[in-house]
Amino acid sequence: MNPDGVPRKVLFVAGAGRSGTSTMAGIASKLGMHVPLPEVPPDASNPRGFSEPQWVVDLHDRLLKEAGVQVSDSRPSAWFETGRISTREPARIRVTEWLEPHFDVHPELVVKDPRLSWFLGLWRVAAIRTGAAPVFVTMLRPPAEVVGSKQKYYANKLGSAHLTASWLNMLLHTERATRDEAGSARVFVRYEDLLTDWVKTTMHVGNTLGLQSIVHTRSDLIREVHRFIDPTLRRVSSSLEDLALPPRLHELTAQTWEELNKLADPAGDVAAVHTTLDELRDAYTDLYEESEAISKSSVVAARIAGARAAADTAPPEEGGGLADRIPHDVRAKIPPSVRRGVRKALGRQRATEHSQGEQ
Repeated sequence: MNPDGVPRKVLFVAGAGRSGTSTMAGIASKLGMHVPLPEVPPDASNPRGFSEPQWVVDLHDRLLKEAGVQVSDSRPSAWFETGRISTREPARIRVTEWLEPHFDVHPELVVKDPRLSWFLGLWRVAAIRTGAAPVFVTMLRPPAEVVGSKQKYYANKLGSAHLTASWLNMLLHTERATRDEAGSARVFVRYEDLLTDWVKTTMHVGNTLGLQSIVHTRSDLIREVHRFIDPTLRRVSSSLEDLALPPRLHELTAQTWEELNKLADPAGDVAAVHTTLDELRDAYTDLYEESEAISKSSVVAARIAGARAAADTAPPEEGGGLADRIPHDVRAKIPPSVRRGVRKALGRQRATEHSQGEQ
């Protein structure tokens, strides 16, 4: 494809980590779209590569830390914290300035990161400011497989209930954040469909979103993707029953998965499904707030235990010793010259006295 005259677009690949986002972004890249360099290098959890820009990952890590939000955060309120950052003008300027020069390489970019959904508003604004149309692909993989994959490859110790709740939180809010009344700026893709027939699935993405690199790709690039796709990439298979979830969480997860699957069907992204997903999002928020309200004692106990552990492992304070265990009112009666003499003899001058001596 000759990129001259092709309108600017940014394909944002969203969804929970371990749901096939790397596979989708990798296919788009191999068919001609551009992943801004440098990319995150492959590792044992994803030997075929992540197809995600290192700058984007580093940015999201910093922003999540600033917001006090985890990558797999199950709190509905976490979206408010990341949303506040997404509306800051300095952040928008920074992302816009990063995007702009990459269009010199190719007019169609791919931006993917498991943390991306937390800042979709930020990226949407930045893309529009560069004159590019933001379009979205959200990957769908059964929640039990996502949870199992995270536990296997990320050594996640937070438990199945937490990881399932974070999947619910992520997918329900990602769906709402990418919703477009025109219905032409997003596509939902089942990971299973991508592995089973990547050509049909990817061409549907390209045609729906108007991605010229995919629609007009070359035969040699198609052969390259055939070599890239491996049906055994789906290395974790499990069901919700295997997770032994609390009944209400199990019910909400099953209902949400059923409704999200409808969005991946032809002509399935309709108002009736949106309404049901809105109701499920409200129901999850209610469940979380109820659980949070009755678990305050656990939170306080964990905080106390953490403080005790930190105190037990903390190194002794500088200058600590026998003299510092003497009550303050007793030490105050000792003449300053005597106190300084004792510290000097012990080689423990106060930092202020030492710095004054250097001056």
